[in-house]
Amino acid sequence: MVFRRALMTKRERELIKGDDDADDDLRYQAVSRVRRKIEDELTTDAGILREHHPELYDELQDAVCSEKPE
Repeated sequence: MVFRRALMTKRERELIKGDDDADDDLRYQAVSRVRRKIEDELTTDAGILREHHPELYDELQDAVCSEKPE
C-alpha cells in the first residue's frame, strides 16, 4: 500500500511517537508543525466539507472522533 499523508508526514509521526533517538528540539518542532496544520488547514478543510459536502464531513468526523485501535 502506498503511503499517503493525511495530517502528518512519516517523519513527524516518527518524531512524535518517539520511534528514534531524535532530540527534544526536533520533536518539539514536529509537534508545532502539526499543531499549525490543525489550527490553520484542518479547520478550513472541515468547514468547506461541512458546508459543501456534508457526507464527507460526517466521514471525517467519524474518523477523528471514533476510538480505533492502531
